[in-house]
Amino acid sequence: MVTGTELTSDERAESKGPRTNGRASAKLWAVAGLAGIALVGAWLKYSPGESRSSADTRPAALPQVVVSKPLLQNLDTRLGFLGQFSAVSQVELRAQVGGTLTGIFFKDGDIVRKGDLLFTIDPRPYEITLAEATAQLDVASARLELADRQLDRAKDLEQSNAGSVENVDQRISDQRAARAAVEDAKARIRDAQFDLDHCRIAAPLTGRIGTHLVSVGNLIAGSRTATSPTTLLATLVSLDPIYLDFDMRETDYLTYTKYREHLKGGHIQKVEVGLGDDKQYTRNGVFDFLDNVLDRSSGTIHARATVANSNLVLTPGQFARVRLVVAPPSPTLLVPDTAVLPDQSQHMVMTVSADGTVAPKRVEVGEIRDGLRVIRSGLAPSDRVIVDGLLHAAPGTKVATQDGTIRSAGGQD
Repeated sequence: MVTGTELTSDERAESKGPRTNGRASAKLWAVAGLAGIALVGAWLKYSPGESRSSADTRPAALPQVVVSKPLLQNLDTRLGFLGQFSAVSQVELRAQVGGTLTGIFFKDGDIVRKGDLLFTIDPRPYEITLAEATAQLDVASARLELADRQLDRAKDLEQSNAGSVENVDQRISDQRAARAAVEDAKARIRDAQFDLDHCRIAAPLTGRIGTHLVSVGNLIAGSRTATSPTTLLATLVSLDPIYLDFDMRETDYLTYTKYREHLKGGHIQKVEVGLGDDKQYTRNGVFDFLDNVLDRSSGTIHARATVANSNLVLTPGQFARVRLVVAPPSPTLLVPDTAVLPDQSQHMVMTVSADGTVAPKRVEVGEIRDGLRVIRSGLAPSDRVIVDGLLHAAPGTKVATQDGTIRSAGGQD
């Protein structure tokens, strides 16, 4: 009995053990599930996606730009061109007589004055020729004196009836022949003296000389009339005054001719010249030539101004900017040059409409005046032009505007 009872108690104890463990496991799973739900909720609440979605619901700030109406001033209309200097006179120095080059009396690139000695050629052959011509003159002069005396005696004999008329005529003929021989000898002397003088080659004008092309000791060829090949010794270009050549486009030429009608067909006399990267036009010139035909291939017409160059700074081949006035003062719009954007071969500016939308406008630009860009067409005085913040001003986008003011640079043109 006891044994049976003990067995029954043990069985009960064994049967209660698994039931108690099952409840504990269920509680643990319930707690773990609640913790997981809490973590998922926290992740969804504080995750970047949630933050982004909440941030997207807030309105984004508009980019800020500075706008201003174009500056309006009364300005004359000017045309600008790129020109190139050229020499008024350019000389190739060639000898008129041949011989051995014996001297060079300049340094390459020097400024030489008119009459300065540049080259010498061995004069001895021409001195010999001159001596021969002088001797021939002495012989011819002696014969002329003899012919004069013989003619006088023939005339005396004729008057005393001791001589004939034929004898007098013969003596007159001899006298004329002797006089012609004297003149021929004098001409030979001048010819020899010419050759001798041109053994010294001097500068025909004031200017800058180039490099010497023949060295001392070389035999050079010369010709008075250049009918035979001659030796080029050097080149010389004048510097003061100097030409400034430039080409007008057909549209600029039409603008110029309209203004010239007010001048009764005369040329615009004054042009302004700017050198290199100099922003100002520091020199003046005289517009003195306009060609009579347009170049069909380029659609331009050639023009020229003459510029003083007393300090000899300007050099043929150097480039310069040319500007001339072609219309009287009129209302003109100006904007900062940084506000003008290149668009292939055209230009445009960014404007802002009344509702804050960026709207591009194509414009025709002119020269720089007082540090600002001239707008010839395409822009109205009431337009609000973006002068700062262009990086944030894409066409069609909305922007927030801040008013600015366009000011000229005070004469830097």
